Parts: sequence; C-alpha cells; structure tokens
Amino acid sequence: MILRRTCKQATALLLAREDRALPAVERLALRIHLAACRACPVVERQLLTMRKAFASWRAASAAEPE
Repeated sequence: MILRRTCKQATALLLAREDRALPAVERLALRIHLAACRACPVVERQLLTMRKAFASWRAASAAEPE
C-alpha cells in the first residue's frame, strides 16, 4: 500500500517533521500509522516533550543576565 509506513519510517518522518514541513502524502501516511500503531505515538509524545523542554531551556538561557 502506498500509504503504509513501518515504525522505522514513521520515526524518521516524526524527526523530519521537527525540521521541515512534510508533504501532504507523508503527513497522511504518518497520521494513518500513528492511528494504527501502539508504540509510535509514544515516540511522538517523547519528541514533543523534548521540544518543549528545549524551548523552555532556551527561553531561560536567554533571560539570564550575562
């Protein structure tokens, strides 16, 4: 199937999504995989947690006086 992705491919798409906008077909394939997979949504939440933590760290670092 053209929209079927393995967990390895889905993880690569999750990581790529951090750096760039995914094409529509890849977004759809990722959404389908995340709906069907038990493990990959956990990876997605972990990536979102890391993104928020880094953003918080950057904001705190920028606010510190030098």
